[in-house]
Amino acid sequence: MGMNNVVFLEVIEWFDETGKELIHRIPETGSGEIKYGAQLTVRESQAGILFYKGRACDAFGPGRHTLKTANIPILTKILAIPWAMTSPLRAEVYMVNMKVFPNLKWGTRDPVAFRDSELGLVRLRAHGVFNIQILQPLLFINTMVGTMGQFTTDQIAEYLKRVIVSRFNDHLGEHLDTLLNLPGKYDELSNGLRERLKTDLSHFGLGLTQLYITSITPPPEVQTAIDDRSRLNVIPDLDRLVKMKAAMAMEKAAANQGEAGAGMGMGMGFMMPAMFADAFRQKGQTAPPENFCPDCKRPIAPDAKFCPHCGHQQLVFDQCSNCSKNLPPNARFCPKCGQKVLKKPEEKACPHCKEKNLPDATFCNQCGERL
Repeated sequence: MGMNNVVFLEVIEWFDETGKELIHRIPETGSGEIKYGAQLTVRESQAGILFYKGRACDAFGPGRHTLKTANIPILTKILAIPWAMTSPLRAEVYMVNMKVFPNLKWGTRDPVAFRDSELGLVRLRAHGVFNIQILQPLLFINTMVGTMGQFTTDQIAEYLKRVIVSRFNDHLGEHLDTLLNLPGKYDELSNGLRERLKTDLSHFGLGLTQLYITSITPPPEVQTAIDDRSRLNVIPDLDRLVKMKAAMAMEKAAANQGEAGAGMGMGMGFMMPAMFADAFRQKGQTAPPENFCPDCKRPIAPDAKFCPHCGHQQLVFDQCSNCSKNLPPNARFCPKCGQKVLKKPEEKACPHCKEKNLPDATFCNQCGERL
């Protein structure tokens, strides 16, 4: 692409061969001398952000765009003699991958504490998958990427896992009283957890398109206790059960091995369709997220630079960590709540076990007590 040549103009484009890159900077080695008239090609699944003289100038949607800087072929090198032939008018383009990144896994590294109304304090493990998408490219670069040359899903996955686990603990404590009521609530818990996480991810310009809880498992001893309780609830007469088991044992001993093997095979034959029914069930495709003004929440055009209803600038540079108000460039205080922009929320310490949790966590991940 020739970012530092003397004569020719640049043709800038980018292809993600790995499928994991969220952000890619051009040139890869740092800033360059992108010249007046350079051509930027942005694909349908991408967005381009031009940084010139250290500031973000504009965001570009799909299509071919002409970049405007003060670097002129040959003349720039002559004027840059006092700076060792290096132009001080530095420029770089950040290519943003706007596609949905699916099948990112989350799970509890350590079991989280959950106060069950019937079983007492239980430590749970949970796992699932989620999909993310960049909604505000410039906000994502300013808050998460910084000046890194590239940013992949592997670099952000660990942070997102921690946030999901913390919000999962709060959501479970508020919407589930006992593990005995867990079957049939996976979809409800997944949808509620996804809505709860939207605010956390919006501070970084990210969107959570889908989130699934694939398993919530208590320790083996708790699973055994639940199984025993289920058997007792199903069988009203324990004495008759013992007599029936004894009769079945005698009948099984009288039968030969061949017949027993044939019976087991027939039973497995009846069970196989039910076992594989869920494995081949397809999940419906979700519609792409609509574009809304982050300030007045009204629908706007995908390529709008300003909201036609309230006039709010859609190129978001930063957000207030207290009230989520979009901040103008170089703001020192939030225009809505007055909080200092540089002030970040502090982690909340549990008064019972002193374990640190996310700033607005409701339940402690370590002891399960309400904060």
